[in-house]
Amino acid sequence: MPDESSATSHETIFRVRYAETDQMGVVYYANYLIWMELGRAEYCRAAGIRYRDMEVDDGVLLAVVEAHCRYLCPARYDEEIAVKTWVSKANLRMVEFQYEIRNAQNGRQLASGATKHMFLGANMRPVKLPEKYLPLFGITSVPART
Repeated sequence: MPDESSATSHETIFRVRYAETDQMGVVYYANYLIWMELGRAEYCRAAGIRYRDMEVDDGVLLAVVEAHCRYLCPARYDEEIAVKTWVSKANLRMVEFQYEIRNAQNGRQLASGATKHMFLGANMRPVKLPEKYLPLFGITSVPART
């Protein structure tokens, strides 16, 4: 895991909805991936970019090619949840986000995870990320062409 103290991060806070819980009264495991998506979208929005704008204005899609979640402690209905999101790796063709999911009130870590995404065009083929988005993903320089 990268040194997250050096990374720009964003925290998204929300409450667990009843519909997100299972028969045991805990959050159904797949919902953690949805929470990661929420954290990712809010990370981008906080940086001044909406996913939708990337798709519509530039034809760039962010396709999930890998996802991982490590469950540590269950979340329950009506608990306040904090999803901390940051970019751990990025280049012109892909980006990897890391997530830390905690109980917002007591700080207990509930899960951690990561998602890896490829930048795709409308034809679903890999594309290079347009230069205007490089700072959002922490890409500071573009390799020189030879």
